[in-house]
Amino acid sequence: MQKVLEKMKEDICLRGLSENTLKQYVDNARLFLEFTNKPVQGLDEQDIRTYLNYLISTKKLSPSSVNTYNAAIRFLFFVTLNRSLNLRQIPLQKKNKKLPIILTRDEISTIINGCINLKHKAMLMLAYSAGLRASEVANLRICDIDSKEMRIFVNCGKGGKDRFTLLSHVCLDVLRQYWKAYHPSHPSGLLFLGALKVSHTTYRSVEFAFNEAVKRVGITKNVSIHTLRHCFATHLLEDGTSILQIKQLLGHSCIQSTTIYLHLANLTAGIKSPLDCAMTGDYNA
Repeated sequence: MQKVLEKMKEDICLRGLSENTLKQYVDNARLFLEFTNKPVQGLDEQDIRTYLNYLISTKKLSPSSVNTYNAAIRFLFFVTLNRSLNLRQIPLQKKNKKLPIILTRDEISTIINGCINLKHKAMLMLAYSAGLRASEVANLRICDIDSKEMRIFVNCGKGGKDRFTLLSHVCLDVLRQYWKAYHPSHPSGLLFLGALKVSHTTYRSVEFAFNEAVKRVGITKNVSIHTLRHCFATHLLEDGTSILQIKQLLGHSCIQSTTIYLHLANLTAGIKSPLDCAMTGDYNA
């Protein structure tokens, strides 16, 4: 099994996939192989079906999580083992298209002001003001903050894509306060360092900062650090930013990923129902 997993790592590296993808695929493949407890050569579609059913029925994983395991197993068979599969026998789970929960601007302000740590405040302000993922906040370098052009460079975001996004004036002021207080210095040039200042902070630390602030101010909505990214896009749309501009700022590959915010934004303000016009005769309103 270890030889197979080592070859899988090599296959993933040859394709230039991210470190996160490598770790997730290899870990998921390992769990599958341990579950089956069979020689690799004897594995087939039924073994995969049994494992996926275990994840759904026993582990109660979400469709997205099950599909992630499915993708890792498919890579294992198709690429590493160079074997074909009948994909009709191992379908992907249908995902429920639930709209994400959005925080109001006042709630976001309350959360950010609820941070008792300047570093945490700076991280949450970046996540919301620039629409950054937690991992992108953790991996920001000092040189990525362009105060002259008022923009942030996101180096190798999701899918290995680079992009530019907004730099808020208010956030820049807090980043300058953070710099004076913490003086982050590391050969990598990273903006946020761990507690011992020998390595960068992790996306888990950014999540922790958000979760602690939410609990501290008593907000009970089912939200996560990624909610700030959703709020960034939704609030921009409400303020008149075009969907194409938002797509570029978020780094989405396709416009379909961005159009979800059309369902979240309050776009009814100032629009009069045609029934009101018909009943009042005020057709020019």
